[in-house]
Amino acid sequence: MTAFYTESPTWHEKIGNIHAMLERVKISEEQSRDVPRLRRLNRILSIHASTAIEGNCLTLEQATDVINEKPVWGPPKDIREIKNAWGAYNEITHFNPWAVGDLLRAHAFLTDTLVAESGQFRTIGVAVVRGDGKVLHQGAAAAEVPALVERLLYWGKASDAHPLIKSSAVHFMLEHIHPFRDGNGRIGRLWQTLILSQWNPLFAWMPVETLVYRNQARYYKVLQESHAHGVDCQPFIDFMLDIVQTSLYKYVDTAVEIAADGENVPVNVPVNPLQEKILILLRANPKATTQKLALALGVTDKTIKRHQKALREQGILKRIGPDKTGHWEVGEWEAVREQD
Repeated sequence: MTAFYTESPTWHEKIGNIHAMLERVKISEEQSRDVPRLRRLNRILSIHASTAIEGNCLTLEQATDVINEKPVWGPPKDIREIKNAWGAYNEITHFNPWAVGDLLRAHAFLTDTLVAESGQFRTIGVAVVRGDGKVLHQGAAAAEVPALVERLLYWGKASDAHPLIKSSAVHFMLEHIHPFRDGNGRIGRLWQTLILSQWNPLFAWMPVETLVYRNQARYYKVLQESHAHGVDCQPFIDFMLDIVQTSLYKYVDTAVEIAADGENVPVNVPVNPLQEKILILLRANPKATTQKLALALGVTDKTIKRHQKALREQGILKRIGPDKTGHWEVGEWEAVREQD
């Protein structure tokens, strides 16, 4: 298959950071006291986010109730999407990412009773159209779809690219080919998770989709940039590497919260909820940048800097070394449950 991305000199460092964070994730799971609860919570977050990106209107609480088989008042289609996604993600260990038949089977899980040609490649032309009617992307000709997907998965199986790069490239190319009438975004995100989980099983539980949802505008922007002048998905891979790393921070954050649930932890200085999240992330990754913290928490860089300044003044947070090569040292704090 023709090359569809140019490598970036920043990827090596980003991949190294992800490897380091995976070790922290392993430690956080060991300390969480309830790994099944932690993993289930993150999977629910992923499913809610991936369906919400496509317009599902159910709240996280409603999605959780659907998964827990509780009655929910909402659009039947949205309820069905959550049930379908839950089934597909729970089947993830039984999918082969390089088998066309498994891709179709996964699509059938995701779209059962919801779309025409569920579990089948589309037989009509499709396009991604903006709200004002402008065509943003034209999918491949329907007759070419089976061969294009087969070549893509063959490339993925044979390529020696790092799984973090490979999974992002496959995700992008599935969106680019647009092989299905509907559900292309959901299948692309699921397939990246699948590829990553075969590299490291922890990724079956990472809330990657949650971070994509929080940064949805940028997600669509890098998709457009990656085929604006021919196909070069370097911008999309850059974005997904950042998202994957931030999802690891989020996982550690959730693990810490579960570990502390119901415990009386010795504390001293009060902080508000956003400051607490900043401290949790910095304790997990003392070298996290302002930009990564902002991405993880869905706020601006300016907001992060303002709270870091306050935490330093309180003596909870200390900067060790220069801005570019130093790290943060985190003290003890007392959480105050109030709005920031």
